[in-house]
Amino acid sequence: MSDRFSIKNIFSTVINKEFTWFITARILFIAGLRMTPVLLGWRLYEITGSKLALGFLGLSEVIPAIALALPAGVKVDRSNKHRLISICIAIYFFLMLGMLLVTSQWMQDNYSRSIIEWSIYGLVFGTGAVRAYTGSAFNAFLAQLVPQNSLVKAVSINSMVWLVAAVAGPAIAGLLMGYTNITIAFTPVCVLIGIAFFLFQRIKPKQVSWQGNSKTWDGVKDGLRFVFKQKALLGAMSLDMFAVLFGGAVALLPAFANDILHVGPQGLGWLVAATYLGNFVAIAWLTSHPLKGKQGKTLLYVVAGFGLCILVFAISQNFWLSFFALFAGGLFDGVSVIIRGTVVQLFVPDEMRGRVSSVNSIFINSSNELGQFESGVAATAMGMVPSVIFGGCMTLLVVIITWFKAPGLRKFEY
Repeated sequence: MSDRFSIKNIFSTVINKEFTWFITARILFIAGLRMTPVLLGWRLYEITGSKLALGFLGLSEVIPAIALALPAGVKVDRSNKHRLISICIAIYFFLMLGMLLVTSQWMQDNYSRSIIEWSIYGLVFGTGAVRAYTGSAFNAFLAQLVPQNSLVKAVSINSMVWLVAAVAGPAIAGLLMGYTNITIAFTPVCVLIGIAFFLFQRIKPKQVSWQGNSKTWDGVKDGLRFVFKQKALLGAMSLDMFAVLFGGAVALLPAFANDILHVGPQGLGWLVAATYLGNFVAIAWLTSHPLKGKQGKTLLYVVAGFGLCILVFAISQNFWLSFFALFAGGLFDGVSVIIRGTVVQLFVPDEMRGRVSSVNSIFINSSNELGQFESGVAATAMGMVPSVIFGGCMTLLVVIITWFKAPGLRKFEY
């Protein structure tokens, strides 16, 4: 029998009833969440006409996400993760109800533009605070649902499910926004998150993985100390952080869709989905054809490829060229995701997963929103197209510097 790593044998090896409920709830939850950037970005740009406002949208989420990430990791390791995730999903549900209200036509008819704008920032600030807990909690809870020897396969399934939701969510949001109105488009967001909450309750709570008695700050230092000792892990996180920080063209997609490509919210939805679609294709391929050797060099190559795709997107004035540039960037990013994810699984013990995931969220996840803010500021100062060209060039420069300054990462293999 072939040892080929097929989708069929992944599912037959990994899935149990609780993992099935976990994956089903997660795909609905993520689909709802990934609809919101399209809806909020289009609405905010429609109201303000400001690229800087798009930057502030990212900043309002990243401030609490970074501020709370490290203590949240300690909380995750010490907590009943099932209960913590349930609380976070419930809070997200009510925040989305708030967004449905503040983006509505009724709000626009009765309140000023500035009140609507700052209400959106305030609600997004709330999602950033909750996100500090959910990302680490979901990753840590996953490890408690499947046998240790199936964990890497389960992570691959989880990543693919996340990406399916990340592709479907923006595409659906764009279509709904284009053919209906913002209130109708936001209603499925609340419904999906509400259903996810009830499905998640089908999973039984698990044992707390870490019973440490140290203070929160001591737990934070343990997580930081662990990451900084693992040079390959630190190098991979740092490379991706700077690449995403400077290559954050996605932040300006509402402006590109409206002002340059002239495709409306439907086209915006597909542009947002393009990167995630590329991610999905890359991860699906690498699940069946794992990388063999020289993963460190491969990581550097794909980040450079991502930077080149950003440059192509910046100069494109054709929707399909822009779509395929983002799709190709997603392919490169998908390879990067697999390499980083495998490094984390290989080096992080179960009792450290929450704290290491929180450090990872600062390096990786929050860099998306910081990149969004950087893009908004740069676009305001330099112009939209020059700012994206600058970001792509900076991504390539980061790769070149890392190649020469981090030989350990360049030579890394697993």
